[in-house]
Order: sequence, then structure tokens, then C-alpha cells
Amino acid sequence: MIYPIVAYGDPVLRKKAEPISSDYPKFNDILQSMFDTMYKSNGVGLAAPQVGLSIRMFVIDTSPFKDEEEGTANFKKVFLNAEIIAEDGKKFKFNEGCLSIPGIREDIERLPNLTIRYQDENFIEHTEIFSGIKARVIQHEYDHIEGILFTDRLTPLKKQLLKGRLIDISKGKVDADYKMKFYVKK
Repeated sequence: MIYPIVAYGDPVLRKKAEPISSDYPKFNDILQSMFDTMYKSNGVGLAAPQVGLSIRMFVIDTSPFKDEEEGTANFKKVFLNAEIIAEDGKKFKFNEGCLSIPGIREDIERLPNLTIRYQDENFIEHTEIFSGIKARVIQHEYDHIEGILFTDRLTPLKKQLLKGRLIDISKGKVDADYKMKFYVKK
């Protein structure tokens, strides 16, 4: 099943997601649907809040970066209940975009290395160190389960310059190559 991507402005994107357990209803179906949705939307990562589920789950596949960085070609992972333990190195800028914020890309500064504790799709716990593009994609998706968007990491001036475009996205005034879901206040 292909989920619609939740657009900027939906409160689920601002909520800190809840832990997920192995008895979560239809877990395997949701997991497969998240990968299917990510691929259909041409993403390299997708977090559960982006499909309307406030759970600590995200998927990544960095293969589109295979020509830019070694080790990204077959890097496909599931992260459940992730917790970044440490980040280090010298901050560097990298151009980021987000399926929930189509048409906007900006240079975002992040640290290049991270240590993360997470569970895989079998709920087996791991603690691993990642760097470079892998770390970048993980950090971006991790932010989603913390209720943070990449636009939150911009300077106040840059945020102000993008304000009108973000409002338009939240109102559905945006073109995307994939199905989106827009928040309607009740």
C-alpha cells in the first residue's frame, strides 16, 4: 500500500513520536508500506510521522547516493525506537529536502558522525556508529520522530524568507509527484 505523505502544517509532524513494540497492529504491513511509499516518492528516508503514524519508526535506503559516497549502495535499514547517543566532528553543510515539504531544499549544518541505539525490524537492539551521508539521512529521519523538521534548523532570516512557501504547502498549494495529505483544522 502506498501511503499519502503528510504535508507541512500537520500537527503529527511536530509531535514527539511514541515507542513502538513488537505487538504493534499490522507492523509488517506498515513496514513494507513505508518502504513502498518511500520508493514511490523517490525518497531516501521516511519516518512514520510522515505517513500520519506517531511512532518511533523510520526507514532509509541510501542507494541513490552510491556515486557520491562509498558504502551507500546497499545501505537499507529499519530504525525502531531509535535514540542518538552521541554526535561529533566538524559541522558541515549538505543540501536537504523533505517529502513533507516538497519543492524546498536548503543547506543544513549537521555533525558528520553519530552513535545511535535502535531496534531493527525484528526488535533486536543495536548500537552503531555511522558517518557521512548515512549519518545525514539518519539524523534527518530521527528529527522527524522527535517532532523536528529540517526547516527548524535554518537561520531566522531563511525561515522568514520561506514562510510564504511553507504556508502554501500547508494549504495544499504545491505540486508533488506523489500523493499528499493536507491537514484540515476541525
